[in-house]
Amino acid sequence: MIIALFPNTSKPSSRELSIEICKFLSSRGVTVVCEDEQAAEVGARPLSEFDPQSIQFLISMGGDGTILRLVHNYPHLEAPILGINLGHLGFMADVPIPEIYPSLEELLSGAYQIEERVVLEGELANGELFFAVNDIVIHRSINPSLVELSIHLDGTYLNTFEADGIIFATPNGSTAYSLAAGGPILNPALEAVVITPISPHTISNRPIVLRIDQEIRVEYLSDYDPVEVRGDGLVSHRLKTGESLLIRRSPKQFRLVNLHRQDYFSTLRVKLRWSGKLA
Repeated sequence: MIIALFPNTSKPSSRELSIEICKFLSSRGVTVVCEDEQAAEVGARPLSEFDPQSIQFLISMGGDGTILRLVHNYPHLEAPILGINLGHLGFMADVPIPEIYPSLEELLSGAYQIEERVVLEGELANGELFFAVNDIVIHRSINPSLVELSIHLDGTYLNTFEADGIIFATPNGSTAYSLAAGGPILNPALEAVVITPISPHTISNRPIVLRIDQEIRVEYLSDYDPVEVRGDGLVSHRLKTGESLLIRRSPKQFRLVNLHRQDYFSTLRVKLRWSGKLA
């Protein structure tokens, strides 16, 4: 078995922990690979020496943001990801430090499921493509006032939003920016997309959940400076007046390791600090 380990070097505990994890996996016959510049320090093999298709799992050490950066920095790696959280409990990186080694034992013994979650694809006016695991956000950027964005679904007019922007979130990303803007929580296994306006001028403009197989065309109408388009907060583009952005399901899949000891809904309760019934 070959496992790629991706430590977050900005986390103080990441280096020492990655060395110990590498030793643990190696002692069980696993070939551990790491980014070339970190491989020798961690005690792993350089990632560039291996065929991406030969890697069975990716282990991300950090938080949800670390997982997103991993997916965007290495889009050719399609192995499922196990997220080890080195800070606060994450929705994707849900393995806490005290449970690392029992979780790795479960991984090696096959006590897991692979969750395949939908990914969005954006197409700019020039034909350039990009993807987003969590969300595609159109924001007014440097414009001092609200902007107008019209939306068509499979060619049928939906609405024109006058707002700070619009969030197009996957179920996986429904607990990120969309949730902060008042959007609903979607089960990450759903095949859907939620449209959440950001501070809309009309209070009746509410989030809408759509089928993932619909093509969404967003046109920027305001005669202002270009608005900003971001994928997962990492990929940045601009949209000029009169230009459109197409959003649809990406052929790419986002795959997460779901261990039997982990439960999305328990993570949800802890992360959002739900207390259950009132006393």
